[in-house]
Amino acid sequence: MAKTATDPTRFGAMALLGAVFIGSASARLLDPSGAIAQEATAPDPAPAVAHCAKPEAPEALLAALKEREMQLASRADVIADRERLLEAAELRFRAQADRLQEAEAQLSATLARADEAAESDVTSLVEVYETMNPKNAAQIFEAMDITFAAGFLSRMQRDAAARILSGLPPDRAYAVSVVIAGRNASAPRE
Repeated sequence: MAKTATDPTRFGAMALLGAVFIGSASARLLDPSGAIAQEATAPDPAPAVAHCAKPEAPEALLAALKEREMQLASRADVIADRERLLEAAELRFRAQADRLQEAEAQLSATLARADEAAESDVTSLVEVYETMNPKNAAQIFEAMDITFAAGFLSRMQRDAAARILSGLPPDRAYAVSVVIAGRNASAPRE
């Protein structure tokens, strides 16, 4: 949309520009020597001098530098001591970590031997129960905890397990069968 000469915003801008020109002209008329303009543009030498520090005597500066050098040397010694302590601690930590790894390896080997021995014992017992008279084995299984009995029966050959299971009272045989059937019920199927 084009602005016309009667547009109020155009008139306001012109009025503002005119006021600036009139203000500038009146300032020049009131100050014909231009002192205001010179004062605004001339640098003030006093602040520059105020910011400069008074030079110290070379001996005082040298003494301050030596003091600072001694402080820095002292800090460097403290840092070097800390570095030596950290290195010693790191060596102790690594040695302890190595000992822990060795102990873990030994423990793993011991547990593996214990598991192997336990598995060997269970396998031997399974073979003993398989070769026993089924009626005598059934009496032993009747006295066992149900989950314990189910563990043995599930590892036996089917025909031996069937003979022992048939010698158990019906409610006990049912309970053992439920435990055996439910062992892998929650295992993923895919």
